[in-house]
Amino acid sequence: MASSYWQGKQVLVTGADGFIGSHLCEALVEAGAKVRALALYNSFNDWGWLEQSPYLKEIEVVSGDVRDPFYCKVITKDCHTVFHLAALIAIPYSYVAPNSYVETNVNGTLNIAQACLENGVQRLMHTSTSEIYGTAQYVPIDEKHPPQPQSPYSASKIGADAMAMSYYNAFEMPVCIARPFNTYGPRQSARAVIPTMISQIAKGAKEIKLGDTSPTRDFNYVSDTCAGMMAIAEAEQAIGQTINIGSNFEISVQDTLNLIKKIMHSDVNFVTDEQRLRPKDSEVFRLWCDNTLIKDLTNFEPKYNIEQGLEATIEWFTKPENLKRYKADIYNV
Repeated sequence: MASSYWQGKQVLVTGADGFIGSHLCEALVEAGAKVRALALYNSFNDWGWLEQSPYLKEIEVVSGDVRDPFYCKVITKDCHTVFHLAALIAIPYSYVAPNSYVETNVNGTLNIAQACLENGVQRLMHTSTSEIYGTAQYVPIDEKHPPQPQSPYSASKIGADAMAMSYYNAFEMPVCIARPFNTYGPRQSARAVIPTMISQIAKGAKEIKLGDTSPTRDFNYVSDTCAGMMAIAEAEQAIGQTINIGSNFEISVQDTLNLIKKIMHSDVNFVTDEQRLRPKDSEVFRLWCDNTLIKDLTNFEPKYNIEQGLEATIEWFTKPENLKRYKADIYNV
């Protein structure tokens, strides 16, 4: 179904050099789309994870920044669909550099939405995050759950979501908001707990430095997240809606780490690293996705359970050429 829909369509993916964005570009190429990929401009001309992509020759890579409205107008020209993933996402860094998050996440979304409006883009797929829900007031979390800005990062994403949806309400822009729960898999930043755990074990650590392991998450393998985003973009009835992408499965960080330990046949010990702990009222203690809406609108079903996803992730991370890209012994906010 996806192939026939995307065949020959011009698509832009912002944040394409990142973890989810690079996987999404590859999935769109496989589905027959003509993919334009925005990588963050830098003096090294480095295209992030796209550098390693087997589909690189089939992707039009452009370098720039969503903070520039003029550039956004250039890259959205002639596009049928825009998947907007470009964002600053590290929660700890948002404590020390909050304005950066407003500039990129809120203003960047404004720039992309305005450019899509002016260029007549037929679908803007804005990417949200389950982090905007904060600690669950009820579970599973459906799309009616109130937003709770528990970090400057989540506040900026709440603002970005509102900005995107305002273009649907004010200008009848065909906007959809995809709200993925915790995505993991190959290429994920070592700031995240699953790559931190795997990379430290793979490099021979006897003790693993971690933050709070009591919170629960609804973890989703990256190819499932991408499939969910594409399914939402294809669905006419999804226009004007915010839609969760998740598995409807809750697991604690501690149990996830024990599962990784078991799969990797490790006897490693866990130790709490104080600098990895969030401020008390900023930690999100429970996330569990109600995925009823995406199923009703698109028939989407995740293909990977947590064990299958972790096995695939561990297989990728433990390859020497991949592991060497990670500084497992350094904590990067």
